[in-house]
Amino acid sequence: MIVSISNTLSQTYLFSAVLILALALSFRKRQDQDVFPISASQELKGFAILTIVLAHVAYALVSDPTFLHPLSTMAGVGVNLFLILSGYGIMVSSLKKPLSIGQFYKRRLLNLFVPFWICLVTFFALDYFFLHLNYGLVYMIKAFFGIFTHADLYQDVNAPFWYFSWIVLYYLLFPLVFIKKSPWLSAIIIYVLTFSLVFFQPHFLDQVAHLYRVHVIAFPMGMLMGWFFSDSGNWLKVKDFLSGTGSKKVLARVVSSLVLIAAIFYLTGHAGIGDKPIIEELISNLTCLLIIALVLIKRIEIKTFYLLGIFSYEIYIFHWPLMYRYDFLFKFLPAWLALALYFVVFIALGWVLKKIVDYIGASSKKPAVVNIDK
Repeated sequence: MIVSISNTLSQTYLFSAVLILALALSFRKRQDQDVFPISASQELKGFAILTIVLAHVAYALVSDPTFLHPLSTMAGVGVNLFLILSGYGIMVSSLKKPLSIGQFYKRRLLNLFVPFWICLVTFFALDYFFLHLNYGLVYMIKAFFGIFTHADLYQDVNAPFWYFSWIVLYYLLFPLVFIKKSPWLSAIIIYVLTFSLVFFQPHFLDQVAHLYRVHVIAFPMGMLMGWFFSDSGNWLKVKDFLSGTGSKKVLARVVSSLVLIAAIFYLTGHAGIGDKPIIEELISNLTCLLIIALVLIKRIEIKTFYLLGIFSYEIYIFHWPLMYRYDFLFKFLPAWLALALYFVVFIALGWVLKKIVDYIGASSKKPAVVNIDK
């Protein structure tokens, strides 16, 4: 249901104030001294899911897209951040501990598919019994395998699942092309393969190719980052700059942070949206790199982003149907308050979904008990 909203400027200011307060109250001194600690990765995921949710609300859920502007203009950056971090994580873990193709698929794809299947079945059931929506057997079978060839926010079971198909493709390709001795070549091969797919655009991708086209560089770029940081020489050079305590190094980090913030704000206002896809993609990924650099330079953790990051995947796969088809806050509360409370709900549901997935995983690993009659 589209939500009617008035006084968008004041509503945006109020939500922004709540967000800034939540961020400010969650500042903590960073404890981990790694160049690219897990906490930084989680913060980046938290920022990414925030941008995506805000964009979906502003441009598809409410009647006036000026609500949340300019906070809502970075959804493309958020998606690319997810892809960069995925490519980075897979490359780093594969260089540390290579897996066979079967082991890789079992571990990585199950991590993607199990929570996805839970959400998919839940929404199919809810839509059928409460909204009397029938998506058809073919659609449901394709969805079960993660195949989504269109992304209609108002007709599909969950339009953001277009991303699921895209990331699954990367996960399927990675172990097939991974070359431990030349990891940079693996990144190039994956880029060429996925670029060729969107360039030739087979007919069945007509309705999603435009989405893929502006997110082709990010995953292989993340792979290159993983290769770069896995080199001990590069790691030590970056660590020396980030962790140095001398006055010159501290000043350099402060100046660098200010320059990065200014550049990010500039690129956000000149994102190239509506321009050629390659221009939009390059600007988006450049913005991602600047945001990553800023997160690595700062010596504090933002726990609000960290918390969102922990449940970012879960939030991504259920937030849109929940707000659009099963809204229970926007219809009763002011938009700024409803949105703030939705994030609390998202974190709670994300925690529940993680617990369910963990329980399923733990149950599947338990050894079978054989009773022997004596």
